[in-house]
Amino acid sequence: MAKKLRVVVVEDERELRDGLKVLLNMTNNFRCVNNFRTMEEALFNLVKDQPELILTDIGLPKMNGIEGTRILRERFPEILIVVLTVHGEDDKIFQALCAGANGYLLKNTPPTKIIEALNEVVAGGAPMSPSVARRVVSLFRNFRPPATADYNLTEQEMRILKMLVDGHHYKTAAFELGISTSTISFHLTNIYEKLQVHSKSEAVSKALREKIV
Repeated sequence: MAKKLRVVVVEDERELRDGLKVLLNMTNNFRCVNNFRTMEEALFNLVKDQPELILTDIGLPKMNGIEGTRILRERFPEILIVVLTVHGEDDKIFQALCAGANGYLLKNTPPTKIIEALNEVVAGGAPMSPSVARRVVSLFRNFRPPATADYNLTEQEMRILKMLVDGHHYKTAAFELGISTSTISFHLTNIYEKLQVHSKSEAVSKALREKIV
């Protein structure tokens, strides 16, 4: 007989918690080794329970499921975490996925689909309820990262950085701008600090790579 995956359920509604326990124990692939009303209880017992997968709600008493997921991911990075919740709002989905959830299901998901989703996450997938998946796609479609990073360089610093990219040295840059080499050195110190680099070559490389100038 194949080894069943150990699952812990974190859900404050007793009827649903018991129902999930029965559902899991009826399958060939999963076994509910424990279930808890709060995330604090689950965290306290994790070492003893040794789950390979955690099915958790978001709206829990005291610590919510998103914060719990963040802690779980830090302490037990190998554990699979699937959220099962009524919350389908963009911010909740985004926060849960950023916290480290491997999947996000809504509570109106039929029992057979929940089991399919858990099998999917074990196989390396990231299962989501259809409406959640649509919202995630929409979030990414509307997300527009900045074309270039903003390092808060002043106009003069940008000018000097561009001159470095164009091949200028301290003396030629100073002559071109009509300032002293010590002033150039002062600006370069600020440029290196803002770009988090340590040399002219690193500054030039980063400027070209990130299209800063």
